[in-house]
Amino acid sequence: MIRGVTDAVVAVDVGGTTIKAALVTEDGALRQLRRRPTRAEHGADAVVETVVGVAGELAEAAGADGLRPRGIGLVVPGVVDEPAGVAVWAANLDFRDLPLAGRVAQRLRLPAVLGHDMRAGGVAEARLGAGRGARHVLFMAVGTGIAAAQVVDGQAVAGAHGAAGELGHVVVLPGGPACGCGGRGCLEAVASAAAIGRRYAELAGEPRDAAGVAAALATGDPTAARVWREAVGALADGLVTAQALIDPEVVVVGGGLAEAGEALLAPLRTAVKERLTFHREPRLVQAALGDRAGCAGAGLLGWDRLAADS
Repeated sequence: MIRGVTDAVVAVDVGGTTIKAALVTEDGALRQLRRRPTRAEHGADAVVETVVGVAGELAEAAGADGLRPRGIGLVVPGVVDEPAGVAVWAANLDFRDLPLAGRVAQRLRLPAVLGHDMRAGGVAEARLGAGRGARHVLFMAVGTGIAAAQVVDGQAVAGAHGAAGELGHVVVLPGGPACGCGGRGCLEAVASAAAIGRRYAELAGEPRDAAGVAAALATGDPTAARVWREAVGALADGLVTAQALIDPEVVVVGGGLAEAGEALLAPLRTAVKERLTFHREPRLVQAALGDRAGCAGAGLLGWDRLAADS
């Protein structure tokens, strides 16, 4: 770091519809947070151009904010070969074996590193957010789908093939609703925000999204109460399985459904406790970083790479 200038990493979280980007300082603070449409409907090259555009914009603007860009951290959904910097597959982005880190680094003349969005978000919550201070953290995001990340000592566990954390595809209701993965009764097909909306429509004959079901629950709607109870039970089944396998100290619940707060977390804590036998009960908390977790995690990824290369 030169005198009077603070080093920063350009962080880019590439989502299916929105790209979030920021300058992230070494303490994890986000500066100049920006959002751009991903433009995925125009194909992979258009997405890359959007990424390069917003990252370059931030790199150029850094000086006016007293910052010096040192590198770029990128995170994407799907299957990621992190050591190679390759987005192997991301259906919503039309990515197939795309060397994204190399292409961005070449265009912007800054070192770039690529990671998985869910694992990066988990790392951010573990280091900076609701899991701070705990060694073993499970981050579970419940939104349109359900995914999770295991974080140990501030580092995400990727698994042998980069596919660790697919909690949404643990079967909790054998023979249950069809899942997008091709299975039946997966947690995602039963208890995601999308599944909650579908189940309410099935029982009540009228469409509601998960937020609408939560609102109806507060008014005493019996159908909403039934749907919510079923979803909470399925989430508890999934978390008890995770507890048996990886024994987290803290479970951080994020994603859109977590916006329901204690209406979700209180019955979920009870349901998990009822299902546990000899396993230790994890602390169950709401995520603190919201939709900034992926971007913060991308910045931390960039800083980790800089530290490893120094």
